[in-house]
Amino acid sequence: MNDKGLEIIGSTEYVEVAGIKDIPAKIDTGADSSSIWASNIDMEKDGTLSFMLFAEGSPFFTGEPLKTKDYFIKVVRSAHGDEQVRYRVKLPLKLGQQSFETTFTLASRAKNNFPILIGRHTLEDRFLVNVAIRTIETTKNHRTTPLNDELKKDPYAFHQKYVKM
Repeated sequence: MNDKGLEIIGSTEYVEVAGIKDIPAKIDTGADSSSIWASNIDMEKDGTLSFMLFAEGSPFFTGEPLKTKDYFIKVVRSAHGDEQVRYRVKLPLKLGQQSFETTFTLASRAKNNFPILIGRHTLEDRFLVNVAIRTIETTKNHRTTPLNDELKKDPYAFHQKYVKM
């Protein structure tokens, strides 16, 4: 805790969502809202939203469908400028020493390093983020290693191939 009574957390933390424990999450103060990996998102004829948290192959996938009529949508813009319409639902979250309900957008996060992203609205008035603290160490991004090797070999050719517009 700091002098304002806010809990201090790191840039990566393990969280519990909807009873599923020890899920790695990225704490992202640059993101407006929180997002969770969801699959099998479907709408029933009576307006009930049905979805599963995570997906087959994820160690956190339970196969249990969740259903709610308490949802809304949000247009989310990625860092690349792409816009996507996503459902937003309330789910119970345990982060640090605190348990509370918060809103998540449902998205495929299969290609992301973290199945959960915690954004500013969830953090506000509850936590301070110390980026020097990393509860979860991530491995080197192996997707960029070959690109960096190519860049070092011939920066001009690299620029012409990948960057020049």
